[in-house]
Amino acid sequence: MSKATKFLWRLFFLGLLSFILLIVAINYGLLGEMPPMEELENPASAMSSEVYAADGTLLGNYYIENRSNSEANEISPNVINALIATEDERFYEHSGIDGRAIMRAILLAGKRGGGSTITQQLALNLFAERSPNKWQRILQKLKEWILAVKLETNLTKSEIVTLYLNTVPFGDNVYGIKNASLTFFSKLPIDLTVDEAAVLIGMLKGNTIYNPRKNPDKALNRRNTVIEQMLGASLITPAQAGEYKSKPLGLKYRKADHNDGYAPYFRQVLAEEVKRWCKANKKPNGDNWNIYKDGLQIYTTIDTRMQKFAEEAVAEHMRDLQVQFAAQSKIRNGTAWTTELGKAQLKKAKIQSERYLNMKEAGVSEAEIEKAFNTPVPMTVFSHTSPNNYVDTIMSPLDSIKYMRVFLQAGFMVMDPFNGEIKAWVGGINHRYFQLDHVYNTERQVGSTIKPLLYCFAVDHGFSPCQTISTAPQMFKGQKKAYNAGGSAGGAMEMSRALALSINNASLYLLNQVGIESFIDFAREKCGITGKMDPVPSVALGVSDISLFQMIGAYTMFPNRGIRTEPLFISKIEDKNGNVIYNATVKQSEIISESTAHKMVTMMQGATQFGTAARLRYRYGFTGEMAGKTGTTNNQADAWYIGYTPQLLAGSWVGCEDRFLTFSSTAQGQGAAAALPIWGLFFKKLYSDATSGYTDKEKFVVPPNFNRCGGGFYGGAANRDSDDTLHSGQPGDPGNGNAPQSESHQKPRSEPQEVIVPIDDWQ
Repeated sequence: MSKATKFLWRLFFLGLLSFILLIVAINYGLLGEMPPMEELENPASAMSSEVYAADGTLLGNYYIENRSNSEANEISPNVINALIATEDERFYEHSGIDGRAIMRAILLAGKRGGGSTITQQLALNLFAERSPNKWQRILQKLKEWILAVKLETNLTKSEIVTLYLNTVPFGDNVYGIKNASLTFFSKLPIDLTVDEAAVLIGMLKGNTIYNPRKNPDKALNRRNTVIEQMLGASLITPAQAGEYKSKPLGLKYRKADHNDGYAPYFRQVLAEEVKRWCKANKKPNGDNWNIYKDGLQIYTTIDTRMQKFAEEAVAEHMRDLQVQFAAQSKIRNGTAWTTELGKAQLKKAKIQSERYLNMKEAGVSEAEIEKAFNTPVPMTVFSHTSPNNYVDTIMSPLDSIKYMRVFLQAGFMVMDPFNGEIKAWVGGINHRYFQLDHVYNTERQVGSTIKPLLYCFAVDHGFSPCQTISTAPQMFKGQKKAYNAGGSAGGAMEMSRALALSINNASLYLLNQVGIESFIDFAREKCGITGKMDPVPSVALGVSDISLFQMIGAYTMFPNRGIRTEPLFISKIEDKNGNVIYNATVKQSEIISESTAHKMVTMMQGATQFGTAARLRYRYGFTGEMAGKTGTTNNQADAWYIGYTPQLLAGSWVGCEDRFLTFSSTAQGQGAAAALPIWGLFFKKLYSDATSGYTDKEKFVVPPNFNRCGGGFYGGAANRDSDDTLHSGQPGDPGNGNAPQSESHQKPRSEPQEVIVPIDDWQ
């Protein structure tokens, strides 16, 4: 053997040995970190958390990257075939590295495709981005080979292709085949047709240039190329190829948006609740859970059918009510903003606006800002009547503030009072334009909806629904004149009738008997009310600011036989692998007797039969058993109705964000007119659906040996708390005029009207 030959052999073996040592060094991380197999099988990429309704419907996502996983059986074979035909036609034949593809890429300089297999591309997706440096890219390529072999050794072909499709980016901040399918075609990946699958797989060559939303022509050509490659791989017939290529893109683009879909206000509150849970709970590795990165599966109690009915009911009523509200002269001609209060509120809204804050940050002078706010510009604003709830217009920023602030807002919640499950949640009229939630995050004066809690406390301490109580003005300790909130004209009357007709002075009488502090303690400690309740007489009339969520929770004790059930909206949370990491438990406490609860049911039925909520029967035609209470506050700033059937409990609130913007007419702004119709429309829709399982034929359960008129006189003023005093200057003090107005009544008509008496007319 010649010296030259020996040299070549030595050079060959030395090169081979060097290559082997290089591979070993790379494998053990001596030339840069190599991810362990566990990390490759379970990539730690940010995965969006998903929110599900009770029936499994996907309500929405919380994410940094819009990424969700699919199982192999949840992906259409059309997607797999398109991917393999386009990216790696010998996928099922090689073991991670395709020598033929590598040689072809080298000899043809990549003109007929690269040499990377799907497994290699997956390896690159999982551990790094493609390096722009040529020498680093060579080292990176070797790492890809090693990782590809490891993946092929540890995973099945099906697992590899599924993992690839779950991690690949599709553009528009959409990751994974599931979200890509939902975003571009509004369907799950299992339902993708050949041509749709070809569009998505075609995007992998360049998810910007072949994005069907941005570049439809290029995306169409790329789709047809993928179809041709599927034909070349004998995965479809020539006839099928021709048919699919002749189709339009068929794009049904719907980018995930927190404003879209069912229950956006609910999902907003849910996110904060889950964040609190994440902060208090840790993963097995000791880190806190993260709602935006850990791919949590959040299962809620929302019933999509009821949510749909609730959203429709709010939209229908608020559209019609807004027409009445806007027709008022003070709204129509803008004089509401010329008062001192109006000017102050307008200025406050202006300086809190994003436009103002941005201009101030940019150093713009006040004079220039003022000019800008009074200069008309093109903009998009909310509209009840337009198909998409928005309209393009031209107006000044200041006028747009006035325009948007005069929209009436609403809150509506439906729950099962027996297990606490919240079935529907509507926090406003449009989440895109008005993002403040009015179910959980807003506290407003509750008006007469507080009265059932007071009557309940009195009944549970010996008062009888059948006994006669005073409607005369009441003298409270520490005040010089009797407090007259209205309703004395009817004289003393039966307690149940006083509640049904919402007689204010009757409530003041009961408060005088049981004691202000005692009632407040009951509301806070037993009923779950956390809103501020000042110890003043008008606490009995609903001067306190309390959320709809808290009020509905307090009302659960009536249909649930004396047991208060805490509202529940998360049923369970799973990690990304389906392991349950949180299971909800129903929280209940018996706070009144079953007899007291049913006495309250019978009294509150009176409101729907002949009292302030009688229009539920006269105008909406309900014949089944139901009970509830309306509420109206000073100048009709807040309208309420909370009612229940033997199966469900629901409540609604209506009002403007700015409390000075109100209905001038009690007939339009009272609880029965402004809030009750949402309740009525919802239950009409629910009862009209024969498959819902809810009917107006159900009856309230009567306790054994029930005596509606049982009980006796409580004992009068001697039982009041020793510190039952009126604090001068507090909200609700009869001398300052801040309490809710009366729902006092004269002789009842077929549909009683709430006759409001100004609260400062107490002498």
